[in-house]
Amino acid sequence: MKQFSFSEMNRASGEILETALIEPVALTKRGKQKLVILTMEAYERLKGEPDVQAYRLEDAPQHIHDELMEGIDAILGAERDA
Repeated sequence: MKQFSFSEMNRASGEILETALIEPVALTKRGKQKLVILTMEAYERLKGEPDVQAYRLEDAPQHIHDELMEGIDAILGAERDA
C-alpha cells in the first residue's frame, strides 16, 4: 500500500486520488497511518465480510482449537503421504 503524508495530500491530491483508484492509499500524519483511501468497490467488499475475530491459542474457544488441530493434522498427514 502506498503512503502519502497529509502535507502531500495538500500538494498532490490529484496524483494521490488517481493512485487510490488502483490500490488503497494510506495517509500519514507525523509518520503514523491515520486514514486509508480506497475505492467504493473495495469498501463494499470489506463491509460485506463478516467480523473477523482473533484469539491467542490459550484463549481460543474449544471449537476453534479443535479446527486448528484438525488443520495441523491434515497438513502433517499430507506431508507424510507425499
